[in-house]
Amino acid sequence: MEVIQSFTIDHTHLKPGIYVSREDKGFTTFDLRITEPNKEPAVAPAAMHSMEHLMATWFRNSRVKQDVVYVGPMGCLTGMYIIMTGTYRVEDMRQLTLECLEWMTAQTAVPATTPQTCGNHLLHDLPMCLWECRRYMNRLQNDFHSEYTKLQITLDDGKCFADA
Repeated sequence: MEVIQSFTIDHTHLKPGIYVSREDKGFTTFDLRITEPNKEPAVAPAAMHSMEHLMATWFRNSRVKQDVVYVGPMGCLTGMYIIMTGTYRVEDMRQLTLECLEWMTAQTAVPATTPQTCGNHLLHDLPMCLWECRRYMNRLQNDFHSEYTKLQITLDDGKCFADA
């Protein structure tokens, strides 16, 4: 089996920031890395769930809504993925994310948290979500990172896979 591209990123050196995870088939997948993997606690599931609802709401109502394909959390709970069509650079996503975070930190409720609108409507934590948003916003403004540190992986057949 081929190694999945995202598994070639050296997570021991990955800092909070915004990265291009993939560019293919007309889509750009952005890695919005909120916490430092394996060094800081991951975002708590309830806070991440609230962040997903808020961030998806903002992006799907923003000036770029026609290009938004997906907004959702990483399984490791250290960040979010945003998949876009069109031509967007890291700096574009940084500005959009800062606008989104500014909006999010002004919210007093999480949208779509009823049993009818959410598959786990009790798993939300707005105060912790807002804390994570403020911290991430500060990081994007003051200590911005956007270049992956790559691993070189040797497959069983001796081939190297270092494309990230």
